[in-house]
Amino acid sequence: VQLQASGGGLVQAGGSLRLSCEASGRSVYMGWFRQAPGKEREFVAVIRWSDRRIYYADSVKDRFTISGDSAKNTVSLQMNSLNPEDTATYYCAADSRIRLPAPLKSDGFSYWGQGTQVTVSS
Repeated sequence: VQLQASGGGLVQAGGSLRLSCEASGRSVYMGWFRQAPGKEREFVAVIRWSDRRIYYADSVKDRFTISGDSAKNTVSLQMNSLNPEDTATYYCAADSRIRLPAPLKSDGFSYWGQGTQVTVSS
């Protein structure tokens, strides 16, 4: 499965951005991770297609919204109320393994997009 992410950019604090990702094949889970310079890659949000159960990191809950279309193998991340701490490279991820609990770490995903930069200025 190949993933193509888009939609990053530069925005002022308090602004919004929308990221999109398209996969070349089907998956069980699709989600987003981010990595800031000098930091480990961290979980942002994931959706399980079978029941559309969604998981968010506490740091983005109530500000970010993940959505998608399993039939089209696409997922989006609407990011509102952005702050400088959200600055990072954002990665789309997918995995085709049927398992519980949902993977919330980067090692739980087999497929990765190329990353898209999000920069929030203060």
